[in-house]
Amino acid sequence: MAANSSSTVSKPSNITGGKQSGPSAEQVGLYNEAFCNFVQSNVVAAFQRMRSEQRSMASKAAELEMEINEHSLVIETLKDVDPTRKCFRLVGGVLVERTVKEVLPALGSNKEQISKIVESLNTQMQTKGRELTEYREKYNIRLVGEGEEGQGKSAASSNGAGSKGGAGVLVS
Repeated sequence: MAANSSSTVSKPSNITGGKQSGPSAEQVGLYNEAFCNFVQSNVVAAFQRMRSEQRSMASKAAELEMEINEHSLVIETLKDVDPTRKCFRLVGGVLVERTVKEVLPALGSNKEQISKIVESLNTQMQTKGRELTEYREKYNIRLVGEGEEGQGKSAASSNGAGSKGGAGVLVS
């Protein structure tokens, strides 16, 4: 009985005659395709993140520009008012009673500080714009709707999963 059980155990057979076969051409193609998709998705994600950062900077700059305009309006209004007249100022959510002569210099300095911040944001946006342009050129990124209509549609279909390294990335 013991001899029977030991004789039924067989060694694993190797069909290729002792040599291990590598992945098939189809498997290599699938691996390459998956890798290209992975790289493209990372490139697109980085590009989208950079665009989002630039948009948020632009939004913040526009918001601060509105604050500068509001400060200018208040300064113009208070300029012709008696300096001893009392006025109210919102400080940290609390309405504080002050005089015009106390508030005008504070408004002027706030306006200057906000202007400096806006200038800084504009410089950062220009830098980010140059980075985006370099990134687009490096990875041949095209935006949807950019260029001719027919060319954009054909580019979208040619940038499928099996695209080569020289092909661009289409971003919507």
